[in-house]
Amino acid sequence: MAISIGIAKKDREQIGGQLSKLLADTYSLYLKTHSFHWNITGPHFNSLHTMFETQYNELWLAADEIAERIRTLDVFAPGSYSQFGKLTSIKEEAGVPDWKDMVGQLVEGHEIAAHTAREAIKVADAAGDEGTVDMVTGRLKDHEKTAWMLRSLLK
Repeated sequence: MAISIGIAKKDREQIGGQLSKLLADTYSLYLKTHSFHWNITGPHFNSLHTMFETQYNELWLAADEIAERIRTLDVFAPGSYSQFGKLTSIKEEAGVPDWKDMVGQLVEGHEIAAHTAREAIKVADAAGDEGTVDMVTGRLKDHEKTAWMLRSLLK
């Protein structure tokens, strides 16, 4: 059965591609935040352990929302580490940095995700996809706010 939601197949595929990049960034940021939650040490352990937990739970839910939007557009969502690795702009951390570097890396990750979200908004807006624009605008605001909150810890 053909999909008829008012967005051409070519446009849905292009939007799905941009959303796939946002999904990869979100999932990569989720993994990094969760790892930092497990491995945080030092004088700020309790507050950062709790903050990171809140953040990775939010990212987990966001990944599901993004993937479901991709599927709503009748595009298949990426779902493997290798696919995410090819699509993400967020650098993997294989080690265990100190708390300041953890926070700095998460600031950078949220800023990267904000850039990715802006690109997805542009593509969706050009195609008249208000549903995607609305969802991704919320994600953009969340990434900007989280980056600000984390950045504030480093001052």
